[in-house]
Amino acid sequence: MRKHHVGNYDWITIGVYLSLLIIGWLTINSVTYSQNINRDLFDLSVPITKQTVYILVALIVFLLTQWIDHKFWHTFAYIIYGIGIFLLFLVLIAGSEIKGAKAWFNLGGFSFQPAEVAKFGTALALSSYLSYFKTNLKQFNYQLISFAIILFPVFLILLQPDAGSALTFFSFLILLFVEGLNEFYYLAIILFFAVFIFSFVVPIPYLLLGILILAIIVCWIYFRNFKYQWILFSACLIGLFLANVFLPIYQVILIAGVLLFLSLVYLWKSKEERLSIILVLSSGILILFSFSTIRFFNKLEPHQQERIKVWLNPSDCDPRGSLYNILQSKVAIGAGGFLGKGYLNGNMTKLKFVPEQSTDFIFSSIGEEQGFIGSLTVIILFFILIIRIVIMSERAEKKFFSNYAICLAGLIFFHVIINIGMTMGLIPIIGIPLPFISKGGSALIGFSLMLGVYFRMQSKS
Repeated sequence: MRKHHVGNYDWITIGVYLSLLIIGWLTINSVTYSQNINRDLFDLSVPITKQTVYILVALIVFLLTQWIDHKFWHTFAYIIYGIGIFLLFLVLIAGSEIKGAKAWFNLGGFSFQPAEVAKFGTALALSSYLSYFKTNLKQFNYQLISFAIILFPVFLILLQPDAGSALTFFSFLILLFVEGLNEFYYLAIILFFAVFIFSFVVPIPYLLLGILILAIIVCWIYFRNFKYQWILFSACLIGLFLANVFLPIYQVILIAGVLLFLSLVYLWKSKEERLSIILVLSSGILILFSFSTIRFFNKLEPHQQERIKVWLNPSDCDPRGSLYNILQSKVAIGAGGFLGKGYLNGNMTKLKFVPEQSTDFIFSSIGEEQGFIGSLTVIILFFILIIRIVIMSERAEKKFFSNYAICLAGLIFFHVIINIGMTMGLIPIIGIPLPFISKGGSALIGFSLMLGVYFRMQSKS
C-alpha cells in the first residue's frame, strides 16, 4: 500500500465517470418514479434506494482500488481470473435462475452476477499474458492460449445461458488485433457473420451465388499477369446479372461455378496453389455454414427465434408481441424530439410503456425526456471516456497497463454500442446494460472496479 500524488490522475476522465453515475441515478429515479408508491429513501424495497446503495458501494470500491499497489493486479492477474472461473462454475450449481438464466447469486435481497468478475479477470489475465516478452501472436501456440483465455469463460457463461454477457467477451479481440493477430481471423469472423445475417434475409440460392462471385473476385484480384483482367471481370459480372434475369437461379449458379473453376485452374497454373486450396475450402465451408444456419435457427427456443426475426425481419413479427419492445422504445426516443419533454415529464416513461426501461432500454427514457441533445450528450460522454482511455494506453510505458486499458475501452465500447443499438432496433435484444447508467449493481460495481484499477495504474504510468 502506497500513497500517491493526486495530480497524476486524469481528472477529465474521472469527471466523465462521475457525470455518468449522476445521469444514471437521475434516469433511474425518473423511470421508477411514481407519486402512488412509497418513496422512503431508507427502504431498500424502493428501486432508487437500492440503486443509491449500489452507487455508494461502486464509489467505495473505486476508492479502495486507489490504496492498492498497482503491481498487485499484474502479480495476481491469473489468480483473479481463476476466481472468476470458479464463480462461473459455482453459479451453475448454486445460482438463482432469473429470466431463464442461472447467472446470479442472491445475497439477502441483492443479486450478484459472477460474469462481471470474469470480465475483469479475463482483462487482467489476457493483459498479463500478452505483456510477457516472449509472447508472439504470429505463432499459433500463443494464439491458441490467448483464444483459450477468452473462450473458457464464454463457454461457461453460455451454459447459464447468457448470450449477452458471453458476447461482450469478444471485445477482447480488439487487444489481439492491436497486438498483431493475423487479419485473416477477423476477415473470417466478418464473413461468417455476414453469411449468418444474409441466410435470414436472402434466399439460399442467391446467397450461394454471392459466395461464388466473392470467390471469383478474390481469384481475379490475383490475375497479376493478365492485362485485361478488370475488363473481363466486369463483363462476367454483367453477364451473370443478365443471366439471372433470363435464366433460372440454379443455372446462373452453375455458370458462376464454371467461372470459378476456370479461375482456380488459372491460379494453379500460375503457381498460386495455396490460394486455390484456401478458396475452395473457405467457399465450401461458407456454403455449408449457410445451410447449417437455417437448421441452427430451427433448433433455437421460440423466444430466441423471435429476437432474430425482430432484428432481421421485423415485418414478419407481431407489433403487440415480440416487436412490442422495439416499437415502444423507438416511439419513446422519437417522442423526445430535439430538446425532450423534460425531467419526470416523459409519458412513455411514466406509463411504463417500454418493458425493462430501467435496465436494457434505459436509453429510451433518456431519449424521451432529454431529447436528441440529451441523448447525444450521453453518447459524447461515453466516447470521451473511451478515447481518453485509449490515449492513455498509447502513452503508457508499461505493456501490462497499455493492454489492460485497451481491454477496458473495448468492453465499454461494446456495451455502449450494443445497448444503444438494441433500443433503436439496429442490434438484436440480448440484455446488455448501459455502463454506469442501467439499474443494477453487478455491472455498475464491476465497471467501477475496472475503471478504478485503470486509474491506479494510470497514476503510476
